[in-house]
Amino acid sequence: MASTTGHPRLQHYFRSIGEQTQAVTLGMWFFLATELMFFGGLFAAYVLYRSSFPAAFAAASHHLDVGLGALNTAILIGSSLTMVLTVWAAQSNRSGRLQAFFLAATMLLGSAFLAIKGFEYSHKWHEHLVPGPDFRFEGADPGHARMFFHLYFAMTGLHALHMIIGLGVVGALVPRAWKGQFNASWHDPVEVVGLYWHFVDLVWIFLFPLLYLVGRHG
Repeated sequence: MASTTGHPRLQHYFRSIGEQTQAVTLGMWFFLATELMFFGGLFAAYVLYRSSFPAAFAAASHHLDVGLGALNTAILIGSSLTMVLTVWAAQSNRSGRLQAFFLAATMLLGSAFLAIKGFEYSHKWHEHLVPGPDFRFEGADPGHARMFFHLYFAMTGLHALHMIIGLGVVGALVPRAWKGQFNASWHDPVEVVGLYWHFVDLVWIFLFPLLYLVGRHG
């Protein structure tokens, strides 16, 4: 916690500000570890099915737009950069308005990612590639191609949900940063939100090649 002036406020159950900061950071790392296990189950299922039905997964993957996937990858890398700059601005006592600018830029890039992903989902809907009664796949082994799209929507949908949550928590920091509440002596919220944002970006860095680049090496 912090006062409205940006000075750290020691909670009664900690002995020092340093201990409080370490506890907050460690808590976020534990939370991310649980999230990693959550995503890990989907990644394990994907690897299992892909290794069992490589031809069907490769054929289904060719219906994804690599260009849009690459663009979204670049967008999220950019958003990680603006998040890093936010933490740097707080740690180096830069103005709250600069911190708010970097946070807003992070939100803008995250929103652009979701807009592109929404466009991709819409395209898959019109192509009848959303698993369900209207699913249609022209090619060999449509049953396992359907499994690919089940995993595609599950993995990217869960990632998009985490992105939406990330936008919410980043947005909550903008007015506080604008008021100058974060500085070199206290910037715990910016740092832990940054860890969460980088985690979400890192998940996409793995999702992109796994989903979009199947069978495209040749």
